[in-house]
Amino acid sequence: MKTLLIATRNAGKIREYRNLFADLPFNLADLNDFDVNVDVPETGSTFEENAHLKATTYCRLAGVLTLADDSGLEVDALDGEPGVLSARYGGTDLDDQGRVNLLLSNMNGVKGWRRQARFRAVLALAAPPNGEVVETADGTVEGAICHEPIGRNGFGYDPVFWLPGRAMTMAQLTAEEKNAVSHRGRAAKAMAKFLGTLA
Repeated sequence: MKTLLIATRNAGKIREYRNLFADLPFNLADLNDFDVNVDVPETGSTFEENAHLKATTYCRLAGVLTLADDSGLEVDALDGEPGVLSARYGGTDLDDQGRVNLLLSNMNGVKGWRRQARFRAVLALAAPPNGEVVETADGTVEGAICHEPIGRNGFGYDPVFWLPGRAMTMAQLTAEEKNAVSHRGRAAKAMAKFLGTLA
């Protein structure tokens, strides 16, 4: 069975990808399974650039088919922030809860109808031996930022991302429900079709 490296150490992402790709005939691994002690700087100005950087670098280091993503939250009232800085919003000293608190603080006074936001994800798949990107996929889910965290599931900004069509936050969904509607789930579904041709 071919190995597919999911280029992350984020436990939440790893769980999601294992669910999303459960039906694919690949041995799913993550960076913790490889002796790759490199953190690729996300110096790109777009999600796509960062996904490409991580996919190509980790593919060359690990020597196996590698999937990397870059994803984040874009808030209209904050001119698209935190965007590509979503995981580092407010600095590297903050954890998920700290970043959520900072986001809510920065949106203090923003009325409900102006709190529109979206999650966006771009996936890049790189193949050995050259580590060239052979496929990309993207996904988006529209929503809004609520005034306080609701729900205990998911990770990151999920507790404050309101889904109008569901009348709940992303953190109130089960893993299966989230994968069906999330930005990463939509991008992964498109990528899974391509991966199926490689298996």
